[in-house]
Amino acid sequence: MEGRGGVTVAHPSRISYTAAMTHPRLAPNSADALLFDLGRVVLDIDFNKVLAAWAGHAGCEVAHLTGRLSPDESWRRHERGEIDDAEFFANLRASMGIGISDAQLLEGWNAIFVGEIPGIAPLLARAALRLPLYAFSNTNRPHVEHFTKAYAGVLGHFREIFLSSSIGLRKPEAAAYDHVVQAIGVAASRIVFFDDVAENIEGARACGLTAVHVTSPDDVAGALAALGV
Repeated sequence: MEGRGGVTVAHPSRISYTAAMTHPRLAPNSADALLFDLGRVVLDIDFNKVLAAWAGHAGCEVAHLTGRLSPDESWRRHERGEIDDAEFFANLRASMGIGISDAQLLEGWNAIFVGEIPGIAPLLARAALRLPLYAFSNTNRPHVEHFTKAYAGVLGHFREIFLSSSIGLRKPEAAAYDHVVQAIGVAASRIVFFDDVAENIEGARACGLTAVHVTSPDDVAGALAALGV
């Protein structure tokens, strides 16, 4: 599950936050569908919880793991479904420098989820009365198995959830957005996309979607209000 990493996580999405994102022009009746990222838009995530769990199993200080967790090629291939969990965990074990089991890595890996984003459920419920809602997440099989059960209620607002590990494509790849737009079946310009990662917003806009950079639930609420939803 990708999102803006915490202070202890090396995460390339930080690079894009040096400049403020421009706000799209939104107006009533300007959208036919809404598309939401999951991590830090619908579901709150905390990479520090992952590191704390792994440090506990490894018998080391969290500081020993600081800066070692980062989306590398193995991470991206896992999110596209190109490698299995065992290979990904083996790569994680090596990059993190900890000799813990796959089961212990999995436990920590799923500790990333800390709840729903406060206030998002009523916003989605209201929006779903007016427009079809979809989700698109860069994620992996273990996370999917976990969050689809743990957060079935809030995820039930979406007609379909597009998962990178299922479609074999990740944001911000143009092919990923093209796949989702085609599956939704409306013009890209009539889809409003919400994501917390600047490069994903830029990629979506390059593919013709109207994209809203989410830094808090207020950004979602404001966009929905502008859309008359």
